[in-house]
Amino acid sequence: MTSVASSFEIRRRAIRLWLLAIATLIFVTVSVGGATRLTESGLSIVEWKPVTGVIPPFDAAAWQTEFDKYKAIPQYRERHPGMSLDEFKTIYWWEWTHRLLARLIGGVFLVPFLWFLWRGWIDPPLRTRLWTIFALGAALGVVGWLMVASGLSERIRVSQYWLAFHLTLACLIFAAIVWTAEAVAPRAAIVVPRRIRVGALVVLVLILVQIYLGALVSGTRAGLIYNTWPLIDGALVPEPARLFFDVPLWRNFFENTLTVQFDHRMVAYALEFFVLLHAVDVVRTVRGGAALTGALALASGVTLQVTLGIATLVHQAPLALALPHQALALAVLAIAAVHARRLAREHTEVGAAARDAGTPRWERAT
Repeated sequence: MTSVASSFEIRRRAIRLWLLAIATLIFVTVSVGGATRLTESGLSIVEWKPVTGVIPPFDAAAWQTEFDKYKAIPQYRERHPGMSLDEFKTIYWWEWTHRLLARLIGGVFLVPFLWFLWRGWIDPPLRTRLWTIFALGAALGVVGWLMVASGLSERIRVSQYWLAFHLTLACLIFAAIVWTAEAVAPRAAIVVPRRIRVGALVVLVLILVQIYLGALVSGTRAGLIYNTWPLIDGALVPEPARLFFDVPLWRNFFENTLTVQFDHRMVAYALEFFVLLHAVDVVRTVRGGAALTGALALASGVTLQVTLGIATLVHQAPLALALPHQALALAVLAIAAVHARRLAREHTEVGAAARDAGTPRWERAT
């Protein structure tokens, strides 16, 4: 029985480390994607070649061919008409690295996953979840190309609609991986009132919403204007006529730079208020342990992120601030996912019967 239990723990640890490795790769890939966007490198590769695209240009002729393709799109003509080949290589490598990392994630996910399935280490509930995550990852690749394609013909940058969808889907996958890795961990249940469990989930959802709004700010270049705080356009709350001048009304929430930035600010304030309220509730209710640690870490992370966001805004989004702002958003998202999953846990220990049978009952930790 001891050997069976030991084998079970080894399997669980291996799967958890694999998931954490994937989460780390996603974090790096999204960060590189942020740098790609901030350096206006995302349109440097104008073709989608899922297999052969992994091979970069090797000689002068190949580089010139890629450069000529870039010269044919509006972004080059309107934004970088005097760009040299060496300057093009710089933006090309950003986009190529981002795509390479995305391909790497697919391999790191699929190959071990198939091996775990072949060995019988993954039970049906976890198997279904992981196949769903893999399908979302494949869809993310398609969305990424549609995003790039949106900036190749008439626009000089990608559509903010596709950009926000692309980033938010990546973050959703990241959160799902972190959540699942935490679900696999052998931890005891945390007894807290239902309102605290729900509060942790609300914070997690608000963070994803805020990431989506942040992507809209980036996609519309709204972070380069209204660079004052706490006032925006000279007021705490801009005039409705300025916020909602576009027709139809819904377009203001995606295309009106004032409205887009105002929404991002307001949700940041709401998130900060709610996460502090959640932390106070946990402090008053729980004497210590993982629930308290998670709530305080989450409150600290969100507060730091809000502060960094304000600094990024007033300095007009320099790379040295904007990139850490995005990276910290993912870190806060990971903290929120772990915290919410720990509080959602009802029972994590696999029963003796499952251990005796040598069957890892993952469904009890999902």
